[in-house]
Amino acid sequence: MTTQELADSYNELFQQRKVTEIYEQLYSADIVCTEPEHALAMGVPTVTKGIEAVLAKSKARQELIAEVHSFFCSQPVVGGNYFSVAMGRDVTLKNGQRLQLAEIAVFGVKDDKIITETFFY
Repeated sequence: MTTQELADSYNELFQQRKVTEIYEQLYSADIVCTEPEHALAMGVPTVTKGIEAVLAKSKARQELIAEVHSFFCSQPVVGGNYFSVAMGRDVTLKNGQRLQLAEIAVFGVKDDKIITETFFY
């Protein structure tokens, strides 16, 4: 699978809100996720290593959300073994707070799997 094909699969699954399938089908077991330093203030670790830890982080975030009002993911832009997307969500948390989130995600690809993801927000 080329980086473009993987990026297209990511986008298609994201549009269908099939997050579990993205992790199962496209991510390496050795994935490394990097978040910005200010994520620590929100209780999000800046580096998460391994698919189990990334899945746990994703599940913990999802459990905070009461309602998703809208979400988006741009078409991927591919450069070499990387692709990026702009993405965002409008959500209401279980504590009643409504958030509009927007970020850029950059994914590194090797051996037909996503091996790194870096978020900028």
